[in-house]
Amino acid sequence: MNSVRIVGGEFRRRVLRFPDSTGLRPTPDRVRETLFNWLGQDLDGWHCLDLFAGSGALGFEAASRGAGRVVMVEQMPKVLAALHENHELLHKPSAVEIIRADAIQYLASTKAKFDLIFLDPPYKKGWIARLEPLLAGAANEDAAIYVEAENEIESLGDWRTVRQGKAGEVHFHLLRRQTT
Repeated sequence: MNSVRIVGGEFRRRVLRFPDSTGLRPTPDRVRETLFNWLGQDLDGWHCLDLFAGSGALGFEAASRGAGRVVMVEQMPKVLAALHENHELLHKPSAVEIIRADAIQYLASTKAKFDLIFLDPPYKKGWIARLEPLLAGAANEDAAIYVEAENEIESLGDWRTVRQGKAGEVHFHLLRRQTT
């Protein structure tokens, strides 16, 4: 089993364990620290969606920092089982909901609206382009989108990159809607 630690909030320093799985790249500690500095440390009451939840690092980090609701979507059974084990390890925070689903089907069918959407899909599979038209339906008007990708992203639909960085081969971006 691999591991990653939560870097801030209520669950700070807790270790999440996850299996080896093709395409699974947990967001490194330093990148998560940067992201939550950009967002502000307190996500009190935010509704977050972690598509391709994988190790759970982003979703559990959001819950640790006070998010009111975190929906973690994952399809791979081994990885899903590890998410449930980590949820148990953290004493089942009530804000966290783990769903086995396909990311596109989930986005196309959900009636929920989110303040923050995490997108960290497997690379070189065209996921971001396929998800882009569905994002607006699941996002609140002032929602932010966080994306990790193999290349730079300037925009996704109405969202424009407002902050970005690079760690190794990973480009990470915070996008917000253009204000008129």
